[in-house]
Amino acid sequence: MRLFLEYNQKVNLISRNDSEYLFEKHIYDSLSINLFLQRYVSENKVRMLDIGTGGGFPSIPVAICIDRSDVTAVDSTLKKIKFLEYIKEELALKNLHPVCKRAEELAYRGKFDVSVSRAMSELRVILEYAIPYLKEGGFFAAYKSIKADEEIKNAKNALKVLNCEIVDKIEYKLPIEEENKRVLIIVRKNSETESIYPRKNGMISKKPL
Repeated sequence: MRLFLEYNQKVNLISRNDSEYLFEKHIYDSLSINLFLQRYVSENKVRMLDIGTGGGFPSIPVAICIDRSDVTAVDSTLKKIKFLEYIKEELALKNLHPVCKRAEELAYRGKFDVSVSRAMSELRVILEYAIPYLKEGGFFAAYKSIKADEEIKNAKNALKVLNCEIVDKIEYKLPIEEENKRVLIIVRKNSETESIYPRKNGMISKKPL
């Protein structure tokens, strides 16, 4: 937390208001992924992809606190990846691998046990970034809040096209007084994704599935 707050004064990773609740809104929230891992992932080692990691959430708390995780953290903004590289070195996090690339340009197709995304975009958009990089039978966990049910409804076609299905919604609360309900939408990849996905050149957000 100290390293993050010092760095955040020089490079705006999160807003000043949010930085006052760094543990409650970001670290605690990030580590809710353990609710899913304990229920669905029994392997000793979990190869995880964090799409649009931003200031390193959930990738940094997961790499620190969940020993069996091996986290590839992807973001297209260089200043954010430089922060992750700084944290990796300062805390000797051998299981954290920062990558500065657009998510649709990665060369990790079918490699990960779990993919995650937090505060990036709506579900039908994120699915196309996340699902192609999973092994068959792998899981995608999307961090969501009050609009979760609406996003699930809008994602029906994307789920069908990408050969995956929602298997769970894990609800939890943040330790804050304001609106604190959160949900992890758990999606399982049932079979191989067609090679045309993820689409390139901004098509994912311009024309969501």
